[in-house]
Amino acid sequence: MSTSFPDDPPERGQVTAETLAEWRATLAALQAERDSLAIVADRLAQDYDDDSDDLLELDLGSGFEVAAEPDGESVPLTILAFDDAALAEEVRTMTPWVDHILLSAYGAEIASGRPWCTRWPEHDEALARIHHCWLAWQELTDSRSGATGPSVWQRDHLEPLLLKLRSPDGPFGACTTNPDHPHHRLLPTPPRTDPASLPVAGEPRTSV
Repeated sequence: MSTSFPDDPPERGQVTAETLAEWRATLAALQAERDSLAIVADRLAQDYDDDSDDLLELDLGSGFEVAAEPDGESVPLTILAFDDAALAEEVRTMTPWVDHILLSAYGAEIASGRPWCTRWPEHDEALARIHHCWLAWQELTDSRSGATGPSVWQRDHLEPLLLKLRSPDGPFGACTTNPDHPHHRLLPTPPRTDPASLPVAGEPRTSV
């Protein structure tokens, strides 16, 4: 993804404290992006054989398990379907991106209108939404996605994520709005489906 750079350096003897601060912020952003990309590269190197040119086959029918391993066994892409060990590893790999790219570049100030929770992995909705956005970031900021890839990611993935995630009635609505006074509370899960509402073959369906 692109990183903005400060203006051309001023002439010698004209460097100000503001200019130095801007250069340091740019360097920090580049280092964070480098670290996150290195994590992704290491993970891909472990998961796939560098000598193989085979593409993953997509199973578009289920909408749940969409990838296939070399042995033909389906693998879920959504993190909520991972087993405990895989989920823990995925969150560990994703966290530097959340802290140093998602929040640093796009997080803005925490306020009642833009809540955030430092214990976001415990919120299932937030975990799933962030993970899906992270997967899209890996694909759309790759050079093979073309010059418009990062813009597509921002428009189609990042902006909807922030609108839902940081809405006052989103998953963090009951959590802190002040980082100096942290508060964390999981919202209650809605009641499960009433079995009496399920349609029965051969019986007229009730509708209101």
